[in-house]
Amino acid sequence: MKKVNPFPFSDDNKRYHTWNYYLKHQYHEKVFKVALNANFSCPNRDGTCGVGGCSFCGSLGSGEYAGDIHEDLFAQFEERKAMMKRKWPDGSAIAYFQAYTNTYAKLDTLKKTFDPFVNREDVVALSIATRCDCLEDDKITYLQSLTKQKDIWIELGLQSIHDETAKRVNRGHDYQTFLDCIQRLKHTDLKICVHIINSLPYESKEMMLDTVRAIADLPIHAIKIHMLHIMEDTQMAKEYKEHPFPILTKEEYIDIVVSQLELLPPEIIIQRLTGDGVKDKLIAPDWTLKKVVVLNDIDKEMVRRNTWQGKHYTKSV
Repeated sequence: MKKVNPFPFSDDNKRYHTWNYYLKHQYHEKVFKVALNANFSCPNRDGTCGVGGCSFCGSLGSGEYAGDIHEDLFAQFEERKAMMKRKWPDGSAIAYFQAYTNTYAKLDTLKKTFDPFVNREDVVALSIATRCDCLEDDKITYLQSLTKQKDIWIELGLQSIHDETAKRVNRGHDYQTFLDCIQRLKHTDLKICVHIINSLPYESKEMMLDTVRAIADLPIHAIKIHMLHIMEDTQMAKEYKEHPFPILTKEEYIDIVVSQLELLPPEIIIQRLTGDGVKDKLIAPDWTLKKVVVLNDIDKEMVRRNTWQGKHYTKSV
């Protein structure tokens, strides 16, 4: 007899609130992201709040799969949209400003970057990757104005709530700065997605769970959960080669992710449960290259535990 999926926000066997489920029910068509490189910088690279960037971040500013920086944005968009259209001919696009910090510029620059995509009929939403210390009030007001035309996602790289970890990976701001930004965003129609990373140096399982417990009660809409990738040409790679630190095994990662999902309210969208490291640059862990296997094993573990997203979520007072 087929087992009934106890999770309400699912059209299949997934026991968590998938990005695909959200897109299907929001837009009633196939929707895909088109990653772009808008040639922004980062305050953690140019000396404003630090140099070198986060120690896990490579020279492309987490935009390894974004467009070619030597092409203008529309050319990037058309080229990468055409690739996606070969797989989903009837799909629509989210313009995803992925590389570096995409609100780290003057307001006029942001308008010249984002306005043309908001006005495109083949774009259903914008997704803007940035930092919480690069969202001043005038920028939030501008981005809020765009929500009258399209859905606007703000993707914030938090990685961990623990300030000792933030210092260790050279994040360049503390947790309170992130919380202050969330408080200013919560009064808008902007949709918030928070990025976290499991297996940051010397974090315990309980610390990783604490990060999710804290996020669970924030006014956010989605989360991306990544496994740490140690990549060539990063500061973390140098540190790892000199003084190797423990890295989660696939089994440990799956255990933690399932436990994290249990702690999140069922309404929060899970945009990712694992990342895509560039194979030629990945030092460790190599098991992350088998992305489909990892996702399938997460599903199997949730069935084995008879659990689902939100099973152990309790709203704090």
